[in-house]
Amino acid sequence: MKKQNLQFLLFFIFFFGLSTAQVKKAEIIQTKNQVLNKQSAELFNQISKEDSLVFEAFNQCDTLNYRKHFKDDLEFYHDLGGLTVGIENEMKLIREMCSRGSNIRRELVEGSMEVYPLKNYGAVQIGVHRFYHRNKGQSEKLSGEYKFIHIWQFTDGMWKIARIISYEHDVMNND
Repeated sequence: MKKQNLQFLLFFIFFFGLSTAQVKKAEIIQTKNQVLNKQSAELFNQISKEDSLVFEAFNQCDTLNYRKHFKDDLEFYHDLGGLTVGIENEMKLIREMCSRGSNIRRELVEGSMEVYPLKNYGAVQIGVHRFYHRNKGQSEKLSGEYKFIHIWQFTDGMWKIARIISYEHDVMNND
């Protein structure tokens, strides 16, 4: 009988210790997930704010403020337009668009944005946006809805776009 009691006691101690360890492990995982979720939310909010600032400047043809949001060695990959290398080439295209009076407006599709950290670099932003245009004497029209990826670098306390991939431009209605 004593041997059975001893076996039961050992089994109880083992089982209780195992279940306590599992609870502790679950608490650690939950705490880690809460920290990661908080960090992810902060990163999402930072990139969301930066995105709105970039495209507020774009929508207003404010080339000085637009320029501030990009790295000098920007690479812009566009499925129809090809590769644009360097911020000065991007700025030339923006200035030409604005000087033509091409009233183009970009709008982020609500709920489409995803943001992920890039360790020791910054963040990747994935989303869908709509572009609208207004030709002289006409009302604003939808040009299309397209997908994008922005690679953001955080350096010297500032977020800047280093790489852009813009794709799924199967139809562009600019007439």
